Amino acid sequence: MLILRLDAPFGVFRTFTAGSFRPTASFITPSAAYGLLLNIAGIEMRHDNGKSVATLIRPKGLPAVDIALGARGALPRQQSMFQQLHNYPVGTSGKEHKAAAKGNKYNITPTRRAFLSEIHAYIAVRGDEGLEEQVTKGLSGETARTYGLPFMGDNSFLPDRLEVVEQPEPARWYEVVDEADEDGVREDITRLTVIIDRIKMENTRSALFAPQQIPSAEIPERAWVRVAY
Repeated sequence: MLILRLDAPFGVFRTFTAGSFRPTASFITPSAAYGLLLNIAGIEMRHDNGKSVATLIRPKGLPAVDIALGARGALPRQQSMFQQLHNYPVGTSGKEHKAAAKGNKYNITPTRRAFLSEIHAYIAVRGDEGLEEQVTKGLSGETARTYGLPFMGDNSFLPDRLEVVEQPEPARWYEVVDEADEDGVREDITRLTVIIDRIKMENTRSALFAPQQIPSAEIPERAWVRVAY
């Protein structure tokens, strides 16, 4: 098992959304944590099939692991800002601007974008010692980087601190919540994506999570989720 301490002033973890309001999950998601780990390890998870405009996930060869997430101290705060969104419009809207844009995105619309601030987390991973070793080497600068800087869901948001810890401080680990939850209605319950598929949405998987009310240095078994593509 490997545990990373993560501190970041800002981050955003988008759900699949269209429209003028772009929400964020209320905490780093297992899918985003997995991407961050592969980034650090120098493992390319993107795939280009030469047909899709969306960034695809490699169909095979990616490590399958268990991931657990914990919040240190207060939960992140949610903020929002207004921004001009440049995109490719759906349908024929704005098509008269396409030629003048010379391949650039030719639709501009005001958008409200949510993001998180003051992220203090633990990312724990188990189930693949090879990946754990590659992550450790990546953090030590021993892995050739071809992936760009690690970022927090948006390449404008970078972490302040990423380091391996031997023993975490007490944290509020996000536990999977199900209908048979013996703890009743949990506070701060949230839906986090576990794996994503940008082409076939039915393959995207998410689950309900809730942070423990009392911080714990031990990772509860209910906090572990399988991330496998």
